[in-house]
Amino acid sequence: MAVTIFGIVNLTEDSFSDGGCYLEPAAAIEHALALAADGADVIDLGPASSAPESADVSARTEIARLAPVMAALAQHGVAMSVDSWRTPTQRFALERGAAWLNDIRGFEDAGFHAELAASGARLVVMHSIQRGPRATREHTDPEGVLRSVFDFFDERVATLEAAGIGRDRLVLDPGMGLFLGADPAPSVLVLRRLADLRERYGCEVMISVSRKSLVGRLAGRAVHQREAASLAAELFAIERGATMIRTHEPRLLRDGLNVLTALQGT
Repeated sequence: MAVTIFGIVNLTEDSFSDGGCYLEPAAAIEHALALAADGADVIDLGPASSAPESADVSARTEIARLAPVMAALAQHGVAMSVDSWRTPTQRFALERGAAWLNDIRGFEDAGFHAELAASGARLVVMHSIQRGPRATREHTDPEGVLRSVFDFFDERVATLEAAGIGRDRLVLDPGMGLFLGADPAPSVLVLRRLADLRERYGCEVMISVSRKSLVGRLAGRAVHQREAASLAAELFAIERGATMIRTHEPRLLRDGLNVLTALQGT
């Protein structure tokens, strides 16, 4: 079962589950190397939070947070993804060896598309109902959210392809949790329809449910008690067609995948 695991390292003060834990470079580097040892194929570095109450962070601050961590991880041969929607940060990440860019706004800067096309990096194109830099708490209609997902990717995939970026380089992230609505129902519907997403676009799909509100609501658990709930949702997403999972707990997911593969005999 071929699944690429992205280990989350938030270089932030205010991420919803671990803000402030890895703001110092030494702590971030240690954590990233531990996640890689636990089975993460790629380390996803987030230099700014997208939580509803998070502060605005400049590209200069993002780059300052990334620079020492990326330098150290590159020395260890760790594959890196950078989670930022800011063009200067994305450009810096590419210059420093990031193989992946992860954009909450889906690479809306058309002036940067030629550089993206030339880079060879793979691009995680994320959808959200907000179309902005952070989540909000909105009550939404599940069917309307599903239409939003398809409408967004219809436009984004066509635009990026026209800029010379092949579909084999695009990874679609439909958004989860507050990015789809305050209630779990829209996220549940989208997870159930992942096969439709794969079939419609022929792109790989990433899912990021780790510790998010939807698994917390479904399991009735606080943010630091959501490991089992996150794993259940991640394995469900994989069975429905996700080939990439972004998670805080790569060891648990790797163990779960190993057991699931053995039980299925594949």
